[in-house]
Amino acid sequence: MRLISATLLSLALSTAAHAQQCGGSFSGFVDGLRQEAMQRGHSAQSVNAFFNGVSQDQATLQADRRQGIFTRPFVDFSRRLISQNRMDHGRINAERYRSVFDRMEREFGVSRGVLLAFWAFETDFGAFQGDYNTVNSLVTLAHDCRRPELFRPQVFAALDLFESGDLDPRRTTGAWAGEIGMVQMLPEDIRDRGIDGDGDGHVDLQGSAPDALLSGANMLRSLGWRANEPWLVEVTMPSDFDWSQTGLGTTRRVSQWQQMGVQGRNGTLPDTNLQASVLLPQGRNGPAFMAYPNYSVLFEWNQSFVYVTTAAYFATRLEGAPVYNAGNPDPGLDQTQMRQLQQRLTEMGYDVGGIDGILGARTRDAVQEVQGQLGLPADAWPTLELLRRL
Repeated sequence: MRLISATLLSLALSTAAHAQQCGGSFSGFVDGLRQEAMQRGHSAQSVNAFFNGVSQDQATLQADRRQGIFTRPFVDFSRRLISQNRMDHGRINAERYRSVFDRMEREFGVSRGVLLAFWAFETDFGAFQGDYNTVNSLVTLAHDCRRPELFRPQVFAALDLFESGDLDPRRTTGAWAGEIGMVQMLPEDIRDRGIDGDGDGHVDLQGSAPDALLSGANMLRSLGWRANEPWLVEVTMPSDFDWSQTGLGTTRRVSQWQQMGVQGRNGTLPDTNLQASVLLPQGRNGPAFMAYPNYSVLFEWNQSFVYVTTAAYFATRLEGAPVYNAGNPDPGLDQTQMRQLQQRLTEMGYDVGGIDGILGARTRDAVQEVQGQLGLPADAWPTLELLRRL
């Protein structure tokens, strides 16, 4: 009977925890997290120490809804993020941590420019790592029903870090979305892929640059980064190119792109046997890049197209690439106009990933297809002319 009772109790707890995956009263939600944590094998003492004092953070919810910077086009966005100060400090830190970067490239095959770029953009090389209480933010976002499947597992990963001595639920702070440290990694990634780079027995992404850099490289490798391969190279395009062949949905061998007239801006393209795509962030009259498989891995770090492309380009700048040729792209749409376009595309049956005013991958795909149908250059860059035609 005791075995049966224990089984029934376990089932009851499981049902109770499952019943409130998100939403409802915040205190009831936290109680469900406590129960699930104990089912996972955590002690009541540990669970209470972790969850006692947790509170809902309205500032986190406001930040989650307010991400207007990602509506800016690539040229504008990249010029805002890539400052001379960041270029200078990138070079200084590359030299200061030369041995760490040498180890990173040797063990993980991730080029130093990539981690330098994310280190710069995420926290200005550790200068500002965020002041949101990490546990409050994670529990708040897990309770919110917008993306609970992303944040609920992070709560339990943070609990694991607490038990290993690498997180203080009351003192650890970071970004509003729960990322921690110099390169802003989520607790699950820190727990599973964190590296003790300085050998002190702890994974400290807030205070140890070697820990942060090596952990970031290990995460990229685990996400599919291919050792010692390129990620983004600026190219020049022939004027009579079939623009419908551009975009991440079309891949060819680099040698085939060369036969179609695509050339590296410096005259050469690396790894001509690799598959790659031609990327036009602002259409056929703006900058052009060859995007290799490693470029797509960066979307596992951040899902914003303009952010990832800027970080990937900045990484090449830090390794000696010239400033891109901005060209003369056609004027794009403002956020209101972009929403109007997304609404029209949705009415036409396209899945644009939500009407948010952001030119994401799905909106680009829909734009490119509609441009082709209307006889416009199918370069996936939405213009006022396209909006008027629709």
